[in-house]
Amino acid sequence: MKADPKAEAAAAPKASPKKLILIIILAVLTLAVGGAATWYFTLGAKGGADVAQKKEKAQPGEPPVYVPIEKFVVNLQPEEGEQYLQIQFTLQVPTLEEVEVLKANMPKVQSRVLLLLSAKKASELSTPEGKQQLSSELIASINAPFVDKGEPQEVTDVLYTSFIIQ
Repeated sequence: MKADPKAEAAAAPKASPKKLILIIILAVLTLAVGGAATWYFTLGAKGGADVAQKKEKAQPGEPPVYVPIEKFVVNLQPEEGEQYLQIQFTLQVPTLEEVEVLKANMPKVQSRVLLLLSAKKASELSTPEGKQQLSSELIASINAPFVDKGEPQEVTDVLYTSFIIQ
């Protein structure tokens, strides 16, 4: 007896397990290459370089750098007559490059600090919590980019060296 030609035709398209595995591996590799190309062209060429620069800038073993800020004397918001704040502090930054950015933009730093301090009341600043809150606000204000859509600064701490309310 001869085999049925229809049965042979139906059996022929079955792929062997080796071919099936090969097809799956090729599909995964194609997806991986496509994903890598997408990442490179959207983030890698531009964003990857930024990340590498940030890693170069902030080496974990390097000590922080300090930027002393000149003394400020400002009128505080009135509560019980006129009150003044005399304050001096130092900014902590991770790199020398950050020091140069701050020094080059010191008028903007001073203006931001002056505006922030002159909006405060003595009662807000007299407690340790108030001073910590002021530190957070100073960091946020100074870290704002100096130019539209620019890079933010990297001030990490405010260290008070003089703090007098009169």
